[in-house]
This record gives sequence, structure tokens and C-alpha cells, in this order.
Amino acid sequence: MYRIGIGYDIHKLIEGRDLIIGGIKITHETGLLGHSDADVLIHAIIDAMLGALALDDIGTLFPDTDPKYKDIDSTILLKHVYELIKNKGYKIVNIDSNIIAQAPKMMPYIPKMKDVLCKILDIQHENLSIKAKTKEKLDAVGQKLAIESNAVVLLEKI
Repeated sequence: MYRIGIGYDIHKLIEGRDLIIGGIKITHETGLLGHSDADVLIHAIIDAMLGALALDDIGTLFPDTDPKYKDIDSTILLKHVYELIKNKGYKIVNIDSNIIAQAPKMMPYIPKMKDVLCKILDIQHENLSIKAKTKEKLDAVGQKLAIESNAVVLLEKI
């Protein structure tokens, strides 16, 4: 049996925060605003994983009203959700994702993101796609006010 899930996240860019995407720190003059580290890619993947099994979304599972999640590293949240997936008897077949940002350029960072995420999720590089897109200077992302991400996850019953 297969299950598919889709995830999405967006965060505002602000000064005074580190930019963390895909579990790595990216050199940039602004970072993403959020209760956790605001890692849009990991958050989209988490929601896709949860959605595939019709579980609660990331905000319900890790509420921004809970101080224990303040500034938490999103890789910790991803590890927790991956354990939920395994405990339900599923494995990840593949993940397809996009990071949508006008700046900075994401392509140089994607290989390291894949290393981090594949290790956490126990999948091979060929089963994780991370693509970089822009908004062609349109909307909040295109005007460098935010970064967004989306992801699709396919799970298989073990």
C-alpha cells in the first residue's frame, strides 16, 4: 500500500536571524522569522509526511505556543516525525521538493541539504529531489520578503 502527502510552508525574511534551510545555515543578510528555526524546506517535508498518513499537521504537533519548540532545530522535529512514520509501518519511497526564493541562490547549498536530509530519513540521494525556483520578482517571495517551500512524499507500507 502506498500513501502520498503534500506539504507547504512560507516564512518572512527578517534581519537578525540565521537563514536555515534543509538543515544547513546559509550565508545571507536576513533569516526566516518563526517560532522554531523556520526551516521552510523541512517544514514542508514534515507536513507532507504527516499528510500522507492523515496525521496532524506540523502546527498541531509542534505548536508555536509551546516554549519547548522556541528556536528548535527543525531536524529534531523531522527525526520525530520520521519515527512516527516508521512506527506506523511505513518507509519513504521518495520526496520531491521545491525551495522558492528570489535570493539567495539555493543551488550551491542543495548537495549539503541532501546529505543532511538523506541521513536523517535513511534514504538514498536519488530518492530526494530538491529544486530551486524563483518567483521572477513577483509577490512577496519575488520581492525578497519571504521564502517558501513545497514537498510531495510517497510512503510505502513495509
